[in-house]
Amino acid sequence: MFSHAIASFSVDDVDRARQFYTDVLGLAATPGEMGTLTLRLPGGAEVLVYPKGEAHTPASFTVLNLLVADIDDAVAELTRRGVRFERYDGIEADDAGIARDPGRGPAIAWFTDPAGNVFAVMQADDDAPPDPIGGA
Repeated sequence: MFSHAIASFSVDDVDRARQFYTDVLGLAATPGEMGTLTLRLPGGAEVLVYPKGEAHTPASFTVLNLLVADIDDAVAELTRRGVRFERYDGIEADDAGIARDPGRGPAIAWFTDPAGNVFAVMQADDDAPPDPIGGA
């Protein structure tokens, strides 16, 4: 019945978002119809980013988890590129902003895109492909 699926989220400024996704995160981003942007993710998945202008409200949840081979290296590199990592009440994180709780899940660090949407880098398991952020 379905031949393809694609997740999506909105931004207030597609050009500013594209620059962040390509220059800071190192993702491939292709402009599309009606001012949209298609992010091509490691592993082949795609995400549609669409403009909402002033009507945009940032997602209050994580819209995209990026798996990385070494979360410490990825967070250090993203920090060097100007990314500021978020802190959340009730979730302990180290000085770099990485939450580590082996009993509850993989190490993770959250940040926002220029539109305020929440993204995360997450420690991948040993079978995951190399990540573009940490340079592995």
